[in-house]
Amino acid sequence: MPRITQDQSMETHAIAGTNFTFQGARLENLGATEYTLVTIAVDVTGSTSDFADDLRAALVSAVDACKKSPRSDNLLLRVLTFSSTVGINELHGFKQLEEIDAAAYPVFRPSGLTPLYDAVYSGIGAMIEYGERLKDDDFLANAIVFVITDGDENDSKNTTAGMIRSMVAEANREEKIESLVSVLIGVNAVQFKDELESFRQETGIDRYIDAGEASKGRLAKLAEFVSRSISSQSQALGTGGPSQNIAATI
Repeated sequence: MPRITQDQSMETHAIAGTNFTFQGARLENLGATEYTLVTIAVDVTGSTSDFADDLRAALVSAVDACKKSPRSDNLLLRVLTFSSTVGINELHGFKQLEEIDAAAYPVFRPSGLTPLYDAVYSGIGAMIEYGERLKDDDFLANAIVFVITDGDENDSKNTTAGMIRSMVAEANREEKIESLVSVLIGVNAVQFKDELESFRQETGIDRYIDAGEASKGRLAKLAEFVSRSISSQSQALGTGGPSQNIAATI
């Protein structure tokens, strides 16, 4: 599935050590001096079929809510979906919110298995790479990533837990970005709670949150959680550390 847009305002970058690529807005087109990089990665494997439409609606709602934030001009958003069928599918790279039409996101057509390591590596790796480019060009930048899944890893081809942990440790050690918050969110995944918590520990992800069943009401709360967390991390930009106000539950 192609990206929604492939315009000349975007550049393609590689994530070192893998065959993953991502797009980001050309730095010369950015009008602010500081940005929070946001990535939302959504599982579209076969087991999400029963609630795929509501999951997409939650994604659209979260993006639209971010547009109403006082910090909306300081956010750059990347959205991707993942499964063994679509791979790591970037709907769009890091774009300014005013350029994003979330209603145009394609209908989710779930199928396949769960390349969770690959999704996390792409999500975090792109933010580190792009964040470092921003820093080198005298922008201030921090980041937050949400990986939403209903199941455990079972199909990654390119990366491992150790690769993710090493990548994050190196980024922190070399101060490639001011701060990076990573959140793994389970939807309809109560049976995988132990596996996903183990996944969090193995990869070094900051927290695992169980969003509960995949009902419209719970997914609406998920959208609210994502938008609030993005706002909190953006407000922490310039403090030298991550937001302390991101909720522990949804």
